[in-house]
Amino acid sequence: MRSPAREAMSTDERRAGGALAAIFALRMLGLFLVLPVFASAAQHLPGGEDLRWVGLALGAYGLTQAVLQIPFGMASDRYGRKPVIVVGLLLFAAGSIIAALATDIVWLLAGRIVQGAGAISAAVTALAADLTREEHRTKVMAMIGSSIGLVFALSLVAAPPLYGWLGLSGIFWLTALLAAGAIALLFTVVPPAPPRPPARPGAFGEVLRDGQLMRLNAGVFLMHMMQTALWVTVPGVLSRDGGLPLASHWQVYLPAVLLSFAVMVPAVIQAERHGRMKAVFLGAIALLFVVQLGLGLAAGGVWGLFVWLLLFFVGFNVVEATQPSWISRIVPPHAKGTALGLYNTLQSLGLFAGGMAGGLIAQHHGTWAVHLFCALLAALWWLLSFGLRAPQRRR
Repeated sequence: MRSPAREAMSTDERRAGGALAAIFALRMLGLFLVLPVFASAAQHLPGGEDLRWVGLALGAYGLTQAVLQIPFGMASDRYGRKPVIVVGLLLFAAGSIIAALATDIVWLLAGRIVQGAGAISAAVTALAADLTREEHRTKVMAMIGSSIGLVFALSLVAAPPLYGWLGLSGIFWLTALLAAGAIALLFTVVPPAPPRPPARPGAFGEVLRDGQLMRLNAGVFLMHMMQTALWVTVPGVLSRDGGLPLASHWQVYLPAVLLSFAVMVPAVIQAERHGRMKAVFLGAIALLFVVQLGLGLAAGGVWGLFVWLLLFFVGFNVVEATQPSWISRIVPPHAKGTALGLYNTLQSLGLFAGGMAGGLIAQHHGTWAVHLFCALLAALWWLLSFGLRAPQRRR
């Protein structure tokens, strides 16, 4: 029988998990705060009347993230996790300042590109794995993954009033301050990283041949593509069809987000405690499919939009809390950095592709076509995920 000391997380593990989740959350909050207001606010800049440029600027962050995730992950293996994380956060802050000072859509695009160059997701998650024992790693990975859903929800509530007080440039200045806060947290709270084992040759090919891992990686791509494409249209729909000014959108987001967490938490508990992760996971994807069809046909003003957004947050938060835990259970231990780099690369590619696709489709075919496109993405995601095997509980 294992001793209680071995079963419990150590003080350093709890401190590392909480601090790294906070660092991840601060950076993602800086990214997500612009999502609910970007499409509407960018149109007031010279060149912003063209939704193709708006979609490109919205998704450009994901493109540079995708290009640099694997190199940053490899650099963290060679030079250390913390130095690479600091460089990435400094780049993110620099891009935020460029965007804050932008005088037209081209400079805003440049700022988003530099923001995305701070591709630290793989380095942060690899450091979390370095600082935790195998039996507690899933808890820490789930903590970091859940922080994404939490800050996404917070950003949807906070962004409209912040935009009303600070404007788009003020939000970008705030994201630069959040990056500085994350650097301070890294050096004051996160424990020192242990020595890193050498990487095993052929790890990248092994990850690519893992069908279960690649299904989840494809799901991450499709999920974030759908998420970014959706937020090209949602602010405009709330303003046009719901009759709400941008600074009042929080009146819809706040109750929808709070109610969604009341539904999401029991669903995740069922998935983890009772071995129903796959069923809950597939159910959440199916719900997102229905939501996209509903938004495409939405009627009923603010109340109709509220119901569909509530259901969207339920499905999104369930998946966002479940999938990182699933990934952490099946990633080969000797291919940790490589697997996490690929996972985050596909996530970032989804952010870029969703912004581009959402802008192009909205420009040429209208908002209903964006929702139909997102519904097709959800259907493809469900079909890919149907072949997943539920992860085994670790003893």
